[in-house]
Amino acid sequence: MDREQEERQFLGFFGIVKESIKLIFTWRKIFSQIALAFVLPLSLVGLANIQISASLLAKIHHDDAPGYYELSDFVTLDTIQLLLFAVVSSVLGLIISVLSMSAVMCTTACVYTSQSITFGGVMRVLPKAWKRLMTTNLWISLAFYVYMVVTVAISYPFVLIPSLAVVLALVSIFLILQITGSVYISVISDLACVISVVEDVYGIDAMFKSKNLIKGKLGTSIAISLLLSNVSVAIQTVLYIFVANGHGLGFLRFGVAIICFLFLFMLLLFSPIVQTVFYFVCKSYHHENIDKSPLVDELDVHLLAEYLPPKADDV
Repeated sequence: MDREQEERQFLGFFGIVKESIKLIFTWRKIFSQIALAFVLPLSLVGLANIQISASLLAKIHHDDAPGYYELSDFVTLDTIQLLLFAVVSSVLGLIISVLSMSAVMCTTACVYTSQSITFGGVMRVLPKAWKRLMTTNLWISLAFYVYMVVTVAISYPFVLIPSLAVVLALVSIFLILQITGSVYISVISDLACVISVVEDVYGIDAMFKSKNLIKGKLGTSIAISLLLSNVSVAIQTVLYIFVANGHGLGFLRFGVAIICFLFLFMLLLFSPIVQTVFYFVCKSYHHENIDKSPLVDELDVHLLAEYLPPKADDV
């Protein structure tokens, strides 16, 4: 990149967003290939998940209406279908999401460090990056689960307090602390995912490294996380209201679905890029070397194998 490392460390929220957009347009060919191969299927899965889930929920609600015969049989069948679909779609979405994030982060890391990169090169290093990122995602899920169990266990004694005013005050304070903790784990997890792809560190080690790397840039990380999550929630809300639940005419629903799909597609491409750029900003802020990484070294090996001069027998 044309921006020196010393200048990069001072990039804030708007500078990182601008830099990420500049990356997409500067390297639009390779990002277009990655987007069509991974981001497009992920967007379609996300759109289908919302539509089918809403249809199954509506069917359950319809079967539960008064006067419907043998309600328990139909509700049980519909509920099982919904649960099975939720499990299958979650697993499929996780696999495609990890593949998509790995590919986009690999590409971003290479172009950001001025390394030669091709779609074939990304596909060659993707298996190792995918495994590391999947392991980190499992640790992230475990961390959120343990955090929720602990917070519920801590909040349980509140119900034993006889004073309603005291209970409401304690619950309000607890909710603020709980949300703050969730946001903190979320921003650490986002950076840990990038570390798992770019470096040979994954799992709980990536989360601890993310915790140290994010120091001094926590506010910027929270701003990025809030931007991405709010846009995602807005897209899903509009899809549920105007498309999945059938509010509005057919032409309106189709138009809203296309617009939401495009925004979802752009968000799924932009999110890993902005997180990877933020990773390099943090590295620069802590004056860590960003020229070389295990990912880049591995790509160099593949590129060297591709461009070895032909042997005499081949000629």
